[in-house]
Amino acid sequence: MSRPEATQHRATDTATLVDAEAGVRPSARGAAGRRALLAHPALLMAGIVLASLNMRAALASVSPLVGEIAAAFGLSSTATSLVTSVPVLFLGLGALVAPWLGRRFGAEPVLCAALVLLGAGILVRVLPSVYALYGGGILVGTAIALLNVLMPGLIKRDFPDRAASMTSVYTGAMIAGATVVAAASVPLEQAFGGSWEASLGFWSLLAALAALAWLPQVVIARGRTGHEVRTAAPAPGTRNVWRSALAWQVTLFMGLQSLWSYVLIAWMPTIFTDHGMSRSTAGVIFAFNNLIQVAGAFAVPLLAGRMRSQRPLVVLVTTMVAIGYAGLMIAPVQGAWLWSAVLGVGQGGAVGLALTLIVLRSGDAVTAARLSGMAQTVGYLLAAAGPLAAGAVHQATGSWTVPIVLVLGVCAAALGIGLLAARDRKV
Repeated sequence: MSRPEATQHRATDTATLVDAEAGVRPSARGAAGRRALLAHPALLMAGIVLASLNMRAALASVSPLVGEIAAAFGLSSTATSLVTSVPVLFLGLGALVAPWLGRRFGAEPVLCAALVLLGAGILVRVLPSVYALYGGGILVGTAIALLNVLMPGLIKRDFPDRAASMTSVYTGAMIAGATVVAAASVPLEQAFGGSWEASLGFWSLLAALAALAWLPQVVIARGRTGHEVRTAAPAPGTRNVWRSALAWQVTLFMGLQSLWSYVLIAWMPTIFTDHGMSRSTAGVIFAFNNLIQVAGAFAVPLLAGRMRSQRPLVVLVTTMVAIGYAGLMIAPVQGAWLWSAVLGVGQGGAVGLALTLIVLRSGDAVTAARLSGMAQTVGYLLAAAGPLAAGAVHQATGSWTVPIVLVLGVCAAALGIGLLAARDRKV
């Protein structure tokens, strides 16, 4: 049997087992649909990469422009933090409905619809109303939540023997998208005559392109009788992930690393400008931070897939993030490029590791989808508190020292939880 045929048979067997667990009887038509899907690996790969490019872009585009947005609407520090906290909050709330939508309509149609919703949310966010600003953030966060939750299960289904390497591909693409957007936001604003609205709205085109790339997968998936990436009720004798200590450890590590990342997404350029750096330079360093994340996001999942226990990687990424944050507190401008690089490798490695742990701690695609839904629901609800709390504490103290000290405490907690989540066990 050739390698493509073996891959097709493995994927078909995995889908059949998942359908059986979900109580769905495979049909000849559904099997044909699966074969058709696997006959177009380039289309599937393009869809995954383009969707991944959008998974942080709409969030990263705001941070370099947050000062302009706050000035336009007369927002306080706390109200400004809501611009980034609201989407993150709905990353968690949207993750609650993602498993049900995946069961009801299938992963491919939901992913395509999420990209359309994302594009719409980006456009709503630039309407001349503070309510639209926050309302668009709700749509953006909900759309990204659907992408976040369904992607690990889809990868576990279609790439069962290459789950870790495929996780590195999509996390690398996710961070690459954020890098390009962060670097281009201020130049786009200048190119559009100082319009931050046009700069933000431009990225709806990226979401539209990704949605078009998923249309072939939607067409192919229409012939199926059941959906392979499911989060159906556990079969008799199967433990509920919400009652698993290991699942909670993976979930909390996901949440804590997301918290420190979204604090930086929301406030890193502002930390620099508050210490005298120009907006354009702060934007470039923020983009550099995102660029460096690609290295960690790509390398760490590959290393994790080759280890039985990922504990050394937990120590590495949490230590790097802690060092970077400490640098922002001690010498934010003088060492800006160094701290940005150290934080970038740590951040990218941490998110890649968190997503890989979801896959590695799961025995099958059903468990991966359920654990992904749990980890990203609770994790992002926890993470949503980060930018808001950091902004409120900064406003109360007039300094970034206390917010950074609090994040260092988060790093310590993530280290302890991560060491437990990295054990060689299955949920």
